[in-house]
Amino acid sequence: MESPSLNRFQPDPTILTMLADHAAQQLLDFNQRLDINLLDNVVNCLYHGVGAQQRMAQEVLTHLKEHPDAWTRVDTILEFSQNMNTKYYALQILETVIKTRWKILPRNQCEGIKKYVVGLIIKTSSDATNVENEKVYIGKLNMILVQILKQEWPKHWPTFISDIVGASRTSESLCQNNMIILKLLSEEVFDFSSGQMTQVKAKHLKDSMCNEFSQIFQLCQFVMNSQNAPLVHATLETLLRFLNWIPLGYIFETKLISTLVYKFLNVPMFRNVTLKCLTEIAGVSVSQYEEQFVTHFTLTMCQLKQMLPLNTNIRLAYANGKDDEQNFIQNLSLFLCTFLKEHGQLIEKRLNLRETLMEALHYMLLVSEVEETEIFKICLEYWNHLAAELYRESPFSTSPLLSGNQHFDVPPRRQLYLPVLSKVRLLMVSRMAKPEEVLVVENDQGEVVREFMKDTDSINLYKNMRETLVYLTHLDYADTERIMTEKLHNQVNGTEWSWKNLNTLCWAIGSISGAMHEEDEKRFLVTVIKDLLGLCEQKRGKDNKAIIASNIMYIVGQYPRFLRAHWKFLKTVVNKLFEFMHETHDGVQDMACDTFIKIAQKCRRHFVQVQVGEVMPFIDEILNNINTIICDLQPQQVHTFYEAVGYMIGAQTDQAVQEHLIEKYMMLPNQVWDSIIQQATKNVDILKDPETVKQLGSILKTNVRACKAVGHPFVIQLGRIYLDMLNVYKCLSENISAAIQTNGEMVTKQPLIRSMRTVKRETLKLISGWVSRSNDPQMVGGELWVPPGCDAVSSTTKPQRAGARRARGPPATMADHPSTSWADTITRQRLPQIFERPPCFFLRNFEEFPEHRTHFFYLLQAVNSHCFSAFLAIPPAQFKLVLDSIIWAFKHTMRNVADTGLQILYTLLQNVAQEEAAAQSFYQTYFCDILQHIFSVVTDTSHTAGLTMHASIPGLHVQPGGRRVRSAPPQPATPTSNQVFIQEYVANLLKTAFPSLQEYVPLSITLCLCCLSNQGIPKF
Repeated sequence: MESPSLNRFQPDPTILTMLADHAAQQLLDFNQRLDINLLDNVVNCLYHGVGAQQRMAQEVLTHLKEHPDAWTRVDTILEFSQNMNTKYYALQILETVIKTRWKILPRNQCEGIKKYVVGLIIKTSSDATNVENEKVYIGKLNMILVQILKQEWPKHWPTFISDIVGASRTSESLCQNNMIILKLLSEEVFDFSSGQMTQVKAKHLKDSMCNEFSQIFQLCQFVMNSQNAPLVHATLETLLRFLNWIPLGYIFETKLISTLVYKFLNVPMFRNVTLKCLTEIAGVSVSQYEEQFVTHFTLTMCQLKQMLPLNTNIRLAYANGKDDEQNFIQNLSLFLCTFLKEHGQLIEKRLNLRETLMEALHYMLLVSEVEETEIFKICLEYWNHLAAELYRESPFSTSPLLSGNQHFDVPPRRQLYLPVLSKVRLLMVSRMAKPEEVLVVENDQGEVVREFMKDTDSINLYKNMRETLVYLTHLDYADTERIMTEKLHNQVNGTEWSWKNLNTLCWAIGSISGAMHEEDEKRFLVTVIKDLLGLCEQKRGKDNKAIIASNIMYIVGQYPRFLRAHWKFLKTVVNKLFEFMHETHDGVQDMACDTFIKIAQKCRRHFVQVQVGEVMPFIDEILNNINTIICDLQPQQVHTFYEAVGYMIGAQTDQAVQEHLIEKYMMLPNQVWDSIIQQATKNVDILKDPETVKQLGSILKTNVRACKAVGHPFVIQLGRIYLDMLNVYKCLSENISAAIQTNGEMVTKQPLIRSMRTVKRETLKLISGWVSRSNDPQMVGGELWVPPGCDAVSSTTKPQRAGARRARGPPATMADHPSTSWADTITRQRLPQIFERPPCFFLRNFEEFPEHRTHFFYLLQAVNSHCFSAFLAIPPAQFKLVLDSIIWAFKHTMRNVADTGLQILYTLLQNVAQEEAAAQSFYQTYFCDILQHIFSVVTDTSHTAGLTMHASIPGLHVQPGGRRVRSAPPQPATPTSNQVFIQEYVANLLKTAFPSLQEYVPLSITLCLCCLSNQGIPKF
């Protein structure tokens, strides 16, 4: 039998619309009984429907939720609906009312809601089966009660604590849920109150909880004697949230600590939460409970030794353990780290506790060996703290291995930790994280590859480990050298050979640069490099050689002091890097170039001087062989190489010699550039050839990197290509516009157009880079440089499609130049051109053209800070456009754009205040409009980060004193002060926006503005 057509079952959109309208009318008609079945069906459509059906259900439910009387139907929904999703929907309505409209509800309605919610919680949670089956539902009810408590307690519900404590004694199931409510309340008040309530209100709630805590504590003690395990666990979880704020007497003047240790620590179900509680107590930093802290430590350690014997292989136990057991080891690391950091010295002073202290440190060492990064970070925090503390007490290294009488000159406290510190050194060397500079790595499949993504977590871990190992080396550099030398010999003889072991060892060696005396460092480094070069010769296979080469490059790059002191070694290292630049294994060439630039930056002067035994500076040798050196490098590697050589040339102090070096240095790219320009002179269509445009982009990138390194003297090269470069810029701009005009916006995705844009972008970067590094303002502002550059850029701001425009780099850089004399003149001339046509293509929304937007606001910021008079010189219509752009900026959802907009506006208002002639007109025309927009973002929760600046802007005109111009309205009926006028204006503004809060607005505005006026922004 043939199946019927599926089209028969596709609902007609007209019918769907009618159904949606009918449902909406029936559900929103509050004069008739609520149809629970209809509401359940609509909710089911939302969760299980598709397409138009789901969208219409969403629309109906949104309208119902936004209805001001929707909350009155919550009790009906919760009582009669059998659909749990419908119940959640009802609770959302109730939660919204409590958060947004509670203050304006009549008192009797507030009391009614409160009693209803309490009754519902008691009814639902009194049955243990319900608690388990409806856990999510009860959890939502609990959160709603906490929201009510934040509004009501203690003013309108002073008996809450006694009520909940009394109710908890009637039923274990109810008690368990009440513990969860107390935990949630503690979190809301003490942990999450920032940004959710005022500081005064938060303090009032905290004081109330502290004052009434005795009843809660008695309840906790009572429950801890219960045989109901889930109830006890919930109580311990709640107690954990209390421990960071309760009065200390409840912790140290009761039997709480001994109860936790003896009764719960060794019970598998409770040990993790108990250890967390003990950790929280260990983090308390006070001096009057020293004996109690000692007892806390000894009791816990005694119990730990029974649970986890000292000879346990914790690394293996963690690897084979279940989640609960792994969590216990992590919590153990937190406890030991916290206690030893806060109270370690207290234990040190007790001679009878030295053994216990060593046992705790032994646990720390065992836990530090666990192959879990997060646990290792916890342990590392303590080792770093200990090493830093010992170093600061006595910064000079007193190595026992170099002392005639062992331990004779070691400070007593350091001597106590000597055996432990040696093991920590070994641990750091064996587990050293990968530095940022290393690009050749072993992947998860055991292959040697180039790393393309930076592992920021690993980089941060390396920085912390490096700091720790440097402290440890300062404490005893001979022991560090011994450990590293032994491990290196084990690499050479093969007993510990592996890529991982070699990498961690070499990363550790590189990390302690500068921590040894210069002579010791020289001896050590010569041994290391000699062994690594021997290992490179000894091992076969490209992967092995790539790993060893990357480690050699990393180490030599980390020891510039040694390289500067030993020219022959430096020259050998650089020549070795040139060899590696021909190695085709992934990552080796990149790392060779990166190491070369690092050495060039640290040792730049040595390359331009004639060294002993040499006939010419080494820079000449490099430039003579530059073609051979870079022949196997990729374009981006060539750019890095040129930047490195540029640092060397920048170190040459003889101007004539430097100019000669720059000519020789840029000879290769200039030859290609000249050839392209000659061809373009004969046939401009050559600039549409993809390969030619790609070459131009690469040449300009080389110039950008070279200019960055050489600095102002690069002007000789820039002058050589400047006018031709601007002509290329104009020509490519016309080509891009023509292509978009002919083929539409999609053409901008094609490789050729993207390459043309690259040439334009690099042109702007080159000009901006040189301007920002120039030390001759007159040259920058001369007729040769700025007018042609601005003309070329301005020519591309004429009407064209948004996709064809590029960010304006040079105008912002020139306006930001320290020499404001010519910058102000240029900005006056060019600013009207920039604003001649609104740059609205990137102001249409908050997402498109982020690069244009960013640089546009950089330009406004630079003009505002350095050339403000240029703003006053532009026509009023264009100034209004500037102001609208600033307002648009501080309303932006991206934090950096909003902050930039606020800063521009603040500086603009400060500048206007200094201009007597323009100030009054500005305030009368624009200030009220600015104020209105400021308040629109002040009342937007997504802009809370800028609150200080939001307050500062109106504050400029409220504070007494200074040259403040009254922002009176045009032709006021009666003269008013700034403060009175702004107060009335803001009050009317807020009354209009929030009609339900009219009675609170005048008083709030008066208090805020008085505070702002009398005490200033910081106090406000």
